[in-house]
Amino acid sequence: MNLTDYVLDISLIALVLIQIRGRRITVHNLIPPVLISGWAAVNYLHGIPTAGNDLVLVGLAAGLGITLGALCGLFTRVDTDHDGRPVAKAGLIAAVLWVAGVGTRLAFQLYVTHGGSAAVGRFSATHSITSSEAWVAALILMAVGEALTRTAVVAYRGYQAAPSHFLGRPSMIAAGDSAY
Repeated sequence: MNLTDYVLDISLIALVLIQIRGRRITVHNLIPPVLISGWAAVNYLHGIPTAGNDLVLVGLAAGLGITLGALCGLFTRVDTDHDGRPVAKAGLIAAVLWVAGVGTRLAFQLYVTHGGSAAVGRFSATHSITSSEAWVAALILMAVGEALTRTAVVAYRGYQAAPSHFLGRPSMIAAGDSAY
Protein backbone atom coordinates (compact mmCIF):
# COMPACT_ATOMS: atom_id res chain seq x y z
CA MET A 1 0.00 0.00 0.00
CA ASN A 2 1.16 3.49 -0.70
CA LEU A 3 0.12 6.92 0.55
CA THR A 4 -2.51 7.26 -2.18
CA ASP A 5 -4.20 4.05 -1.00
CA TYR A 6 -4.38 5.34 2.57
CA VAL A 7 -5.70 8.74 1.46
CA LEU A 8 -8.37 7.06 -0.66
CA ASP A 9 -9.60 4.84 2.19
CA ILE A 10 -9.52 7.64 4.75
CA SER A 11 -11.38 10.02 2.42
CA LEU A 12 -14.12 7.40 1.92
CA ILE A 13 -14.52 7.08 5.69
CA ALA A 14 -14.55 10.87 6.06
CA LEU A 15 -17.40 11.19 3.57
CA VAL A 16 -19.86 9.42 5.84
CA LEU A 17 -18.45 10.80 9.07
CA ILE A 18 -19.14 14.30 7.75
CA GLN A 19 -22.77 13.29 7.22
CA ILE A 20 -23.24 12.32 10.87
CA ARG A 21 -23.72 16.06 11.55
CA GLY A 22 -26.26 16.29 8.76
CA ARG A 23 -25.86 18.18 5.48
CA ARG A 24 -28.12 19.49 2.78
CA ILE A 25 -28.39 17.21 -0.21
CA THR A 26 -26.83 19.29 -2.97
CA VAL A 27 -24.87 18.58 -6.11
CA HIS A 28 -21.78 19.83 -4.23
CA ASN A 29 -22.31 17.20 -1.52
CA LEU A 30 -23.21 14.33 -3.85
CA ILE A 31 -20.30 14.71 -6.27
CA PRO A 32 -17.30 13.76 -4.03
CA PRO A 33 -18.17 10.04 -3.70
CA VAL A 34 -18.81 9.88 -7.45
CA LEU A 35 -15.47 11.57 -8.23
CA ILE A 36 -13.52 9.45 -5.75
CA SER A 37 -15.11 6.27 -7.13
CA GLY A 38 -14.37 7.31 -10.70
CA TRP A 39 -10.78 8.19 -9.86
CA ALA A 40 -10.25 4.86 -8.10
CA ALA A 41 -11.76 2.90 -10.98
CA VAL A 42 -9.64 4.69 -13.59
CA ASN A 43 -6.42 4.36 -11.61
CA TYR A 44 -6.77 0.84 -10.16
CA LEU A 45 -9.19 -1.13 -12.33
CA HIS A 46 -7.29 -2.43 -15.34
CA GLY A 47 -9.80 -5.05 -16.37
CA ILE A 48 -12.02 -7.70 -14.86
CA PRO A 49 -10.47 -11.16 -15.05
CA THR A 50 -12.89 -13.92 -16.00
CA ALA A 51 -10.76 -17.08 -15.74
CA GLY A 52 -11.45 -19.67 -13.05
CA ASN A 53 -13.57 -18.21 -10.28
CA ASP A 54 -12.28 -14.66 -10.75
CA LEU A 55 -15.64 -13.39 -11.97
CA VAL A 56 -17.42 -15.05 -9.03
CA LEU A 57 -15.11 -13.24 -6.60
CA VAL A 58 -15.61 -9.92 -8.39
CA GLY A 59 -19.38 -10.38 -8.57
CA LEU A 60 -19.70 -11.30 -4.90
CA ALA A 61 -17.57 -8.35 -3.81
CA ALA A 62 -19.45 -5.91 -6.07
CA GLY A 63 -22.76 -7.30 -4.80
CA LEU A 64 -21.61 -6.88 -1.21
CA GLY A 65 -20.61 -3.28 -1.93
CA ILE A 66 -23.96 -2.52 -3.54
CA THR A 67 -25.78 -4.11 -0.59
CA LEU A 68 -23.74 -2.14 1.95
CA GLY A 69 -24.30 1.07 -0.02
CA ALA A 70 -28.05 0.50 -0.21
CA LEU A 71 -28.26 -0.25 3.51
CA CYS A 72 -26.16 2.82 4.33
CA GLY A 73 -28.51 4.94 2.22
CA LEU A 74 -31.60 3.46 3.85
CA PHE A 75 -30.21 3.96 7.36
CA THR A 76 -29.39 7.59 6.60
CA ARG A 77 -32.15 9.87 7.86
CA VAL A 78 -33.45 12.22 5.19
CA ASP A 79 -35.61 15.17 6.28
CA THR A 80 -36.13 18.75 5.23
CA ASP A 81 -34.63 21.79 6.90
CA HIS A 82 -36.41 25.04 7.79
CA ASP A 83 -36.23 26.15 4.13
CA GLY A 84 -37.80 22.93 2.86
CA ARG A 85 -34.53 21.64 1.39
CA PRO A 86 -33.55 17.99 1.84
CA VAL A 87 -30.99 17.15 4.52
CA ALA A 88 -29.24 13.81 5.03
CA LYS A 89 -27.91 12.71 8.38
CA ALA A 90 -26.12 9.37 8.66
CA GLY A 91 -27.26 7.39 11.66
CA LEU A 92 -25.18 5.04 13.75
CA ILE A 93 -26.10 1.97 11.69
CA ALA A 94 -25.28 3.73 8.42
CA ALA A 95 -21.93 4.90 9.76
CA VAL A 96 -21.07 1.45 11.13
CA LEU A 97 -21.96 -0.26 7.84
CA TRP A 98 -19.95 2.28 5.81
CA VAL A 99 -16.89 2.05 8.04
CA ALA A 100 -17.20 -1.76 8.07
CA GLY A 101 -17.09 -1.84 4.27
CA VAL A 102 -14.18 0.56 3.95
CA GLY A 103 -12.43 -0.90 7.01
CA THR A 104 -12.68 -4.45 5.70
CA ARG A 105 -11.06 -3.45 2.42
CA LEU A 106 -8.35 -1.50 4.26
CA ALA A 107 -7.69 -4.42 6.63
CA PHE A 108 -7.43 -6.83 3.69
CA GLN A 109 -4.98 -4.52 1.90
CA LEU A 110 -2.86 -4.19 5.06
CA TYR A 111 -2.94 -7.95 5.63
CA VAL A 112 -1.77 -8.72 2.09
CA THR A 113 0.89 -6.00 2.20
CA HIS A 114 2.28 -7.05 5.58
CA GLY A 115 2.72 -10.80 5.36
CA GLY A 116 -0.63 -12.24 4.36
CA SER A 117 0.01 -12.55 0.64
CA ALA A 118 1.05 -16.23 0.90
CA ALA A 119 -2.20 -17.13 2.68
CA VAL A 120 -4.24 -15.20 0.11
CA GLY A 121 -2.27 -16.99 -2.62
CA ARG A 122 -3.12 -20.39 -1.11
CA PHE A 123 -6.79 -19.40 -0.77
CA SER A 124 -6.78 -18.20 -4.36
CA ALA A 125 -5.23 -21.43 -5.65
CA THR A 126 -7.66 -23.57 -3.66
CA HIS A 127 -10.66 -21.60 -4.96
CA SER A 128 -9.51 -21.17 -8.57
CA ILE A 129 -8.90 -17.43 -8.33
CA THR A 130 -6.27 -17.01 -11.00
CA SER A 131 -4.65 -13.61 -10.40
CA SER A 132 -4.11 -10.77 -8.01
CA GLU A 133 -5.93 -8.59 -10.56
CA ALA A 134 -9.13 -10.42 -9.57
CA TRP A 135 -8.67 -9.26 -5.98
CA VAL A 136 -7.99 -5.69 -7.13
CA ALA A 137 -11.10 -5.69 -9.33
CA ALA A 138 -13.18 -7.18 -6.50
CA LEU A 139 -12.07 -4.59 -3.95
CA ILE A 140 -12.43 -1.64 -6.34
CA LEU A 141 -15.86 -2.68 -7.57
CA MET A 142 -16.95 -3.29 -3.99
CA ALA A 143 -15.89 0.26 -3.07
CA VAL A 144 -17.41 1.81 -6.19
CA GLY A 145 -20.65 -0.12 -5.72
CA GLU A 146 -20.90 0.94 -2.09
CA ALA A 147 -20.20 4.62 -2.76
CA LEU A 148 -22.38 5.02 -5.84
CA THR A 149 -25.31 3.04 -4.43
CA ARG A 150 -25.34 4.99 -1.17
CA THR A 151 -25.15 8.25 -3.11
CA ALA A 152 -28.00 7.21 -5.40
CA VAL A 153 -30.23 6.06 -2.52
CA VAL A 154 -29.64 9.26 -0.52
CA ALA A 155 -30.23 11.41 -3.63
CA TYR A 156 -33.46 9.58 -4.42
CA ARG A 157 -34.67 9.85 -0.84
CA GLY A 158 -33.77 13.55 -0.88
CA TYR A 159 -35.90 14.01 -3.98
CA GLN A 160 -38.76 12.16 -2.29
CA ALA A 161 -38.50 14.35 0.82
CA ALA A 162 -38.36 17.67 -1.03
CA PRO A 163 -39.05 17.37 -4.76
CA SER A 164 -39.51 21.11 -5.16
CA HIS A 165 -36.04 21.83 -3.71
CA PHE A 166 -34.06 18.86 -4.91
CA LEU A 167 -30.28 19.41 -5.11
CA GLY A 168 -30.53 22.85 -3.58
CA ARG A 169 -32.57 24.50 -6.32
CA PRO A 170 -36.26 24.68 -7.11
CA SER A 171 -37.25 21.87 -9.41
CA MET A 172 -39.09 22.87 -12.54
CA ILE A 173 -40.64 19.41 -12.72
CA ALA A 174 -41.98 19.56 -9.16
CA ALA A 175 -43.14 23.15 -9.65
CA GLY A 176 -45.33 22.03 -12.53
CA ASP A 177 -43.36 23.69 -15.32
CA SER A 178 -44.51 22.12 -18.57
CA ALA A 179 -41.53 23.42 -20.54
CA TYR A 180 -40.20 19.86 -20.76
